[in-house]
Amino acid sequence: MPLTPTILTDVRLFTGGCDLTSANNKLEFVAEVEAKDVTVYRSSGSGQHWTSVIGGIAKGTVQASGFWSAGTSDQVDDNLWPGMGGVGAWSWCPDTADLGAVGWVTQALQANYKILDAVGDVAPWEANASTTGAITRGVVLHPPGTARTTTGDGTGVEHVAVAAGQNLYANLHVLSVSGTSTPTITVVIESDASDTWSGGETTRISFDAATAIGGQSKSVAGAITDTWYRATWTITGTDPSFLFLVTLGVST
Repeated sequence: MPLTPTILTDVRLFTGGCDLTSANNKLEFVAEVEAKDVTVYRSSGSGQHWTSVIGGIAKGTVQASGFWSAGTSDQVDDNLWPGMGGVGAWSWCPDTADLGAVGWVTQALQANYKILDAVGDVAPWEANASTTGAITRGVVLHPPGTARTTTGDGTGVEHVAVAAGQNLYANLHVLSVSGTSTPTITVVIESDASDTWSGGETTRISFDAATAIGGQSKSVAGAITDTWYRATWTITGTDPSFLFLVTLGVST
């Protein structure tokens, strides 16, 4: 089957409580495993002697850049500057953040933030982050553009089971909050053996109640034999409205 190339026109990037997509025009992610030399005498038999290696510690880095802005809580500077030196939830999607889209899930330490340039230039920004803990390739359980005003259940998404020794990871990015009398959202991730959700579902991850924009990362150890997952949410307050993203992945 021939490959279908992907043109990068709708990459999505979220860090903490910020959707950086509209201010971002470059995103690079690198994951690598350290190669540890275990070559010994006669390890290759007769003839040429080849190096033998095993995988060591894995790590990942994220580099993003785009056009700088500041002044409100959803702008680049208002999120990346306070995040310097801190560990937070990072999620990115190579091609849209629709329900079920491929998403990468991790926590990362923002280690670098660079802004501004020569007179007359469009003000740029650049940020680098180093992942801490696992990086998982997963799915979007709740898209960022759907506002929620009442308690409800999301649509089920089929992913994979979690074997013993693996972990289920999830990020919650609360991107906007409005309302009065302390609008609050509490998001839970459930799993089920099928897409029926008829009472046999199991709560796997519960995020802390959120009253402001921000990000959270949670995980739970396997084994989990279910392969269907959904986000549910409980909303309280007067005239509340929330935009939020939920991503989920399983460690390798």
